Amino acid sequence: MSVGSAADIHAVEAANQEFYGAFENADLDRMNALWAHDADGREISCVHPGWPLLRGRGEVLRSLALIMANTKYIQFVLTDVQVAVSGDIAVLTCSENILTASETEEPSFAPGGNVVSTNAFVRTGEGWKLWLHHGSPVLDQVEEEVDEQ
Repeated sequence: MSVGSAADIHAVEAANQEFYGAFENADLDRMNALWAHDADGREISCVHPGWPLLRGRGEVLRSLALIMANTKYIQFVLTDVQVAVSGDIAVLTCSENILTASETEEPSFAPGGNVVSTNAFVRTGEGWKLWLHHGSPVLDQVEEEVDEQ
């Protein structure tokens, strides 16, 4: 269940869709425009699945450029989207079901391509901007059962 005014929830969901749209289209200009600027002691940060913590616009945008340059095709199917807005801060959680392909394969859901994500947004004079993205991989049930035996 989402919490906050309908207008704020809709605006945060739109900003979130812009993030995934920029990612899917490998559009670094769009990606650059949607991240907040480091200011007032607020430094943006990002954790990609399996990566260390990245801090600051330079590190975050370089990582996104690297991923985009090395990914032939990616599509995110988002489920379980929840938004909470409190003042000028919003937190959106979702499941990313990732469809991807390599140079030699047709698009398919990536093995282990289920990531839970937390995206924090800050309200600015230009609208809601991404402040933090944290993606954590979800282990497959089969892998967990094999490990327990």
